[in-house]
Amino acid sequence: MTLTGQMLRGGFDGDIIQPGDMEYELVSNVKLAAGHPAYVLRPESVDGVRAAVRFAADAGLALAVRGGGHSFAGFGTNDGGVVIDLTRLADVDIIDSERHVVRVGGGATWGQVGVVLAGHSLAISAGDTRSVGVGGLTLSGGIGWKVRKHGLALDNLVAADVVTADGNLVHASTEQNAELFWGIRGGGGNFGVVTAFEFRAHPTTDVYFGTIAFPAAEANAVLQGWAEHLRVAPEELTSVAEFANPFAGPDAPVELHIAFDGDSAELMAAAVDPIRRLGTVIKDDIALKPYVDILVDGGTPPPGLQFVTRSAFVERDSVADTLRILTEVAAQPGSPFLAVRSVGGAVSRVAADATAYVHRQAELMFMTTIAGPPAVIDAARPALDAIWQRLAPHVGGAYANFMTSANERDVAAVYPPSTYARLAELKRSYDPDVLFAGNYTVRPA
Repeated sequence: MTLTGQMLRGGFDGDIIQPGDMEYELVSNVKLAAGHPAYVLRPESVDGVRAAVRFAADAGLALAVRGGGHSFAGFGTNDGGVVIDLTRLADVDIIDSERHVVRVGGGATWGQVGVVLAGHSLAISAGDTRSVGVGGLTLSGGIGWKVRKHGLALDNLVAADVVTADGNLVHASTEQNAELFWGIRGGGGNFGVVTAFEFRAHPTTDVYFGTIAFPAAEANAVLQGWAEHLRVAPEELTSVAEFANPFAGPDAPVELHIAFDGDSAELMAAAVDPIRRLGTVIKDDIALKPYVDILVDGGTPPPGLQFVTRSAFVERDSVADTLRILTEVAAQPGSPFLAVRSVGGAVSRVAADATAYVHRQAELMFMTTIAGPPAVIDAARPALDAIWQRLAPHVGGAYANFMTSANERDVAAVYPPSTYARLAELKRSYDPDVLFAGNYTVRPA
């Protein structure tokens, strides 16, 4: 029987794209990685997803699941295997207007969600990029512009529909399949294909958003003061610091990107003015904007450009030392691009064992990024490794959504031992043959 015949017999109802087909070059790669899968399957329905999963399992082929395709590690494609592209499962529906519960298809992007919810003055705490998929971001965390007030994206999840490795559809919530619900909130795609998410949204207004920039020479004083202020600032204030930007030259400024979740100019000023007083302001463009408009478009890098991104968390006692090291690194030629994100707030009020995302007591999450052709990346790795050796005594963990590698060290950083052990038991129950290996893969207990 031909592949098409097998798929139809299994109930597959979408596109089957193979090498040589007109669309293949467009769908074989993801934003940050190239792939050469044997089949890209684009189902039209949940039954189509179930058939696609069964086909990959029966054929013994590697399986990748694609939402938005933004994974730094390239999880949305593979070589020689099957890719399930969820693009057509992207409906966004308010299913409970009183509790603001929103059902979102597994292939939707945050831009699609934002546009629909804006018409109802609602929002979900999400990331910062329109084209990022709801699935990938949520399953591993979801740190964005509302994180200190409303928590991670996964903290706002109330239920999900999951197609497991045997092709069955399972509903997961605190009332049904509660252990699976625990695992998908931080455990990535280790347990199946999430075909629908149910989130609790919140009423939203326009938000104040923009950038306050300072000279590079003031980096340490500004960043130390910024971190101290975030400890006492209202939770409506979320901020990201970016510095050592290679595209801005050797004296790249320190840019503090600010989101204030509210439309009161007076409350915004009370929260933001202390930041303005931290140094010599060379840019300040904070203005009132619709929340959906502050999400940026995610670009596709030119061919041949590679990225190496690595992340870690910083708890309170290590903030000063970590920021000192990062600003010293930023002042050196060839520094990686550096970004530091504020967390805490609502994130820290969730128990560490309530979800498989455990990094609840961190005040900051930061990332280093180098980019260039392969030869440039190889030449830069020793210096990057030396930076991380300096940071090692002060930082811990890793944020799975900001990593380009997925080796054993990375998996151990994302999941500490007790969490990993619990995930491994769950993997044994739902995916003992490790069909879902395009993740920070957990091995069955």
